[in-house]
Amino acid sequence: MKLPRSIAGWTIAVFGVLALLMGAVGLLWPEAQLRMLGLEVPETRAVGDHTGTFLLASSMAAFNMGVYYLLATVTEWRVFYRFTVVFRLVTFTVFTIAVLADIAPDRFFGVAAWEGLGAVATAIGLRLDARRGAPGGAGATPAVDASGDVGDAGAAPADAVR
Repeated sequence: MKLPRSIAGWTIAVFGVLALLMGAVGLLWPEAQLRMLGLEVPETRAVGDHTGTFLLASSMAAFNMGVYYLLATVTEWRVFYRFTVVFRLVTFTVFTIAVLADIAPDRFFGVAAWEGLGAVATAIGLRLDARRGAPGGAGATPAVDASGDVGDAGAAPADAVR
């Protein structure tokens, strides 16, 4: 895999790797995932308790999201970076409200903080990249090369490392 070419790309790559890893933990060791989130892990579950099913689905979603973020990093897809800033701030807000409303345990605020700080870090990275003229800086739009790869105008296509 190619290393990120921008500050914002690094923030997206870090989030992508962590989402991929945390998704894998939830798939392979769900009890550990629940404990990290501050959620109860009872000895047995009641009939109709679908916690395991929900954890399986959300862990698979996190794993897939990690792949999407890493793909965006490889292609330096800055439109995606900007999109994540907005929606990670929405996620921060929703998760914070869940903690304040006693819907989620206090430790779940760590997830909210991770989303909020990640959004701010990516926003700062985007601004710094635009100022220094990093690959795909201000005003760059994704371009599709002859092979159909999406990347930034003027940037090497995603498969240039092959």
